[in-house]
Amino acid sequence: MPTSQGFVMGPRVQDMALKNAGARDFQTALIGMMGHDLRQSLQVIQGTYSMLRTQVDERPREAWLDRGERAVMKLTEQFNCLLDAFYLAERGTDLQFATVSLNTLFVRLLHENDEAALQRGIDLRIVPTSRSVVSNPVALTCVLRNLMTNAIRYTEPGGRILLGCRREGSEIRIDVYDTGIGIDPEKLPKIFDSFTRLTPDRSEGLGIGLSIVRRALGVLGHRLEVRSAVGQGSLFSIYAPAAVT
Repeated sequence: MPTSQGFVMGPRVQDMALKNAGARDFQTALIGMMGHDLRQSLQVIQGTYSMLRTQVDERPREAWLDRGERAVMKLTEQFNCLLDAFYLAERGTDLQFATVSLNTLFVRLLHENDEAALQRGIDLRIVPTSRSVVSNPVALTCVLRNLMTNAIRYTEPGGRILLGCRREGSEIRIDVYDTGIGIDPEKLPKIFDSFTRLTPDRSEGLGIGLSIVRRALGVLGHRLEVRSAVGQGSLFSIYAPAAVT
């Protein structure tokens, strides 16, 4: 009588699996450390450009500073997108959830984006909160970072961006609101497709920011609602489980 066939992992296969897992962990840790150092370096460069601007009063030199600042901002955006995509690819099926303080996260995002908003003449604000959610802090940060970057990119000088939250039943609704150019209702279903830039003349990015948002929220299990009207701005709302306090 034939016996049923199956798969048994022997010691050698187990050793290889452990080595592969160890290599992935090392790779992820290395990218994380490099990302932290490179992000700090970019922030130093941005700060240096800001300081130089206060000491330059000749128009040709200001033009060169403008070009340099735009290049650094573009590099920062693309670098953040690549790091976020790498993190999701490595940890997308094994994310660890924890209690995330939204006020701490909001303050961090404000510091990361206030210089870019200032350069575009945009009023960027956060609403202080004591709320916390159950989420993965890295993935949630990457979602909000991409939404903030998008809001800055598509908001005209003189516009406003607001990051805040409110309790809705057992969930916390996290809102990223802007007074930007808005989105045509017919184009809304396409904004989360990879390499999609609805107004290419406004963006030199990779066009993957919102596709990363979709992937991250799918892994996190958080809901997303988008409300937008052409010329009246957009509201991106994330619904995450409220943490027990």
